[in-house]
Amino acid sequence: QAQLVESGGGSVQAGDFLNISCTSSGPSFSNYAVGWFRRAPGKEREFVAATGWSGVRTKYADSVKGRFAISRDNAKNTVYLQMNSLKTKDTAVYYCAGRYSPWSDDYCSTLSDFRAWGQGTKVTVSS
Repeated sequence: QAQLVESGGGSVQAGDFLNISCTSSGPSFSNYAVGWFRRAPGKEREFVAATGWSGVRTKYADSVKGRFAISRDNAKNTVYLQMNSLKTKDTAVYYCAGRYSPWSDDYCSTLSDFRAWGQGTKVTVSS
């Protein structure tokens, strides 16, 4: 099971950008579909973005489509989430999640699809 660690969170102003990362210390991360989820204060964890093991196929929540971009560098065992034009409603703890899926390059976007989770990185967007 991959061990996932998020990094890069912080406090920014609305309209700014931030790039957060998810790095795996385990082997075969290139065989994992990866998703980003977030939990805003007082709300349930929600889907943000996802990609298959190659990074070719991606999916985004409607709320971030056109502003966020998910990508991966399998040589570095890292998946990125580039967040542009940040809004105050993007304030949340962001989690990455992994699903071992070497037989399919499809993405997963449901919480229950994933078995490996990171501890989260906090993103605060102020007006």
